[in-house]
Amino acid sequence: MYEANPMAFIVEQAGGAATNGQQRILDLQPGKLHERVSVVLGSKNEVQRVTAYHTQPPAGAPTSAAG
Repeated sequence: MYEANPMAFIVEQAGGAATNGQQRILDLQPGKLHERVSVVLGSKNEVQRVTAYHTQPPAGAPTSAAG
């Protein structure tokens, strides 16, 4: 986590975005010293696309459990 924050800060200052696939890296609160986190860095459009893949259900997937 402590390695992801500086990278996320630099990328965002350059006009890009940084997420863990679900939320902004700089908004994450570390729970322990050596906490691991997924990192998606890049242009805003590409990072938004990857984040959408991780937060939206696939097309045609059931929205609730049938039973």
